[in-house]
Amino acid sequence: MLSKVAVIVLDQVAAFELGVLCEVFGTDRTADGFPGYRFDVCTVDGAPVRSRSGFQLVPEADLTPTEDADLVAVPALYDGTPVPEPVLDALRRAHQRGAYVLSVCSGAFVLGEAGLLDGRECTTHWKYADQLAARFPLARVRCNELYVQDGNLLTGAGTAAGIDACLHLVRQEHGSALATKLARRMVVPPHRDGGQAQFIEAPIPRTPDAPTLEPVLGWLVGHLDQSLTIDDMAARSHMAPRTFARRFRAETGTTPHDWLTNQRILLARRLLEETELGVEAIATRAGFGEAATLRHHFTRRVGTTPHAYRTLFRERV
Repeated sequence: MLSKVAVIVLDQVAAFELGVLCEVFGTDRTADGFPGYRFDVCTVDGAPVRSRSGFQLVPEADLTPTEDADLVAVPALYDGTPVPEPVLDALRRAHQRGAYVLSVCSGAFVLGEAGLLDGRECTTHWKYADQLAARFPLARVRCNELYVQDGNLLTGAGTAAGIDACLHLVRQEHGSALATKLARRMVVPPHRDGGQAQFIEAPIPRTPDAPTLEPVLGWLVGHLDQSLTIDDMAARSHMAPRTFARRFRAETGTTPHDWLTNQRILLARRLLEETELGVEAIATRAGFGEAATLRHHFTRRVGTTPHAYRTLFRERV
């Protein structure tokens, strides 16, 4: 049973992500029937560290509590912060003896430095996912997940997704009823649907650097509501369909169908956020034809349904 939690903080630690761990595991709620934890905030030598928010943290422990903790957690930190070898050793020992090791947001890079992500599924904030995959090529980065568990290793995505990861662990260790009760106490949902894709800003579609195809790409962005085939696009480019398909991939890095679908999804997201149009009308305006087709592609690429997306992001006057 989870009862001992140690949080390792480094210089330039992110205050909110540390606060998530303190709120879930470091707040005494035993009087209300919640489990109690021995909770330690640890630095390498017990000395103060600076947060990214302009204040110092004065811990009460060095790395000693990590030696018998059931959970060792690492909150987000400033990219480029050097990770002392004793921290990496402490994480490796905790993982080897079967303790949970959890990171929030960019804390995943510390786990990567310790070698814990090799061959493991993991995630981090969508902004850093490509960087994480490049720095640790043996890691299996699942960039759209809010959190990922692979054995005793848990990684959470950006900021509030750390709450999701912590509640998942509470649910796993103490049961769904207690996790739901804790979520209600924290005034957060006990479980969130969808993935990170729904939180990535949908830019206004614009054409990439495509010297040959830029005119036709610009035209396509303005006519997404029309039914368009490769033959149609090739004819507008004055090319044979096969030549057009090869040129399209060379200049955009993807296929005409995939590029067109992505542009239509971007348009649908903006219409869901900014208009009162129903899903059927948005499907027509974005070129999907019918609502079922829009829901299929939207769910695959954004990780949630159009209705759920609108509920979450609709700008209200």
